[in-house]
Amino acid sequence: MNVSVVDYDAGNLRSVETALRFIGTPFSVTADPDTVASADAVIVPGVGEARAAMETVRRRGLDQALVSFFATGKPMLGICIGAQLVLERSEENDTECLGLVPGWVRRFESRDLKVPHMGWNTVRYDRASPGAFLFKGIPQDTSFYFVHSYYPEPEHREAVIARSRYGVDFAAAICRDNLVATQFHPEKSGEWGLTLLDNFVEA
Repeated sequence: MNVSVVDYDAGNLRSVETALRFIGTPFSVTADPDTVASADAVIVPGVGEARAAMETVRRRGLDQALVSFFATGKPMLGICIGAQLVLERSEENDTECLGLVPGWVRRFESRDLKVPHMGWNTVRYDRASPGAFLFKGIPQDTSFYFVHSYYPEPEHREAVIARSRYGVDFAAAICRDNLVATQFHPEKSGEWGLTLLDNFVEA
């Protein structure tokens, strides 16, 4: 399997590379739209700010490449900001995103909580969801590592495959057709995060 890890200057590539090497997955890190289009699977990782990320994605022609890749039905995984850019729009600088999943990206609004949300939070997934394969072999209420100020809010509830809580219940993982995405960082989440990445590759 040829996995393309998309490089759009959003950082966090090194930890994703390390995790994929650990589970023995062949991959390439690329900013080339043609390489993305020809991949067997695509991972869109990243941390950062939505507008800057989307500007780089568009400048490199990766927006159309990712939209076209999604249409092929081949597996696609978004991580952190990569899980936000697949929605239609982000409240972060009112940014237009890729629109692969109907919905918005919302900011945490609470006077009692520190934003960004940084740390380990338990995640509860829907065993009946089409995206539940990501959590195969992973116990319910396992903790994963989060670093974010915004979270995905799909228009359709069935797109949410896992939830967590930080002041409010929010979508920790989402799914639409061949696309799955996690707001948390599996590559920074130890054994169970590596299991999740391996589940994606195996699927």
